[in-house]
Amino acid sequence: MRQSGALCAAWALALAYCGMPNTPQPEDFMTRHTGPATGQQAQPPSTADDSPWTDLDEAGSGLTVDNFLTTMLSQLITRLRSTVTQPYAEQFGLTVPEWRILALLAHARRLPFSELVVQSTSDKALVSRTLRLLEERGLVLLETEGNTPRKKLICSVTDAGIALHNEVMPLARRGQADVIRQLEPEERRAVYLGLKKLLKGQG
Repeated sequence: MRQSGALCAAWALALAYCGMPNTPQPEDFMTRHTGPATGQQAQPPSTADDSPWTDLDEAGSGLTVDNFLTTMLSQLITRLRSTVTQPYAEQFGLTVPEWRILALLAHARRLPFSELVVQSTSDKALVSRTLRLLEERGLVLLETEGNTPRKKLICSVTDAGIALHNEVMPLARRGQADVIRQLEPEERRAVYLGLKKLLKGQG
């Protein structure tokens, strides 16, 4: 079933990838097994255009919490983290947070701690703990800069970190491709452009 809106398509992707069946709603079950009540006509089946976002007004009238953008994205991220990212990270002895930090540093090579926190979308405490674990394994290097009491912490990736990143990346790309390719080409483009537009719109 195709739903209107780029992120609705992403939500459908999450359901398909996690193997979750479409659970009948109570009213659907009653209609299917008992038929419509006397004097009432059976309701037509749902169509692909039944997206609650299609004709959404400024007040968000009629939206329920399960159709909130934040709810759907949070559920999607959680499911894909456990079904896609975690398996290939664990093959190399990494947790999901460790892989995320290592990948960011491998891409940028060197980042201030504050910027790394922003890019990782994690809290400072988690990033700090993760960096220390990666440092113990010789995958990242932590240095301080400046002569003031509030010195800047600079995070950089080591040669060993780059080598491990390069081993993991083929599996990471394959895992992402397996999920993305569950969408038709036009759906992929709609999801990608929709997400980019929303990211840009939030500044």
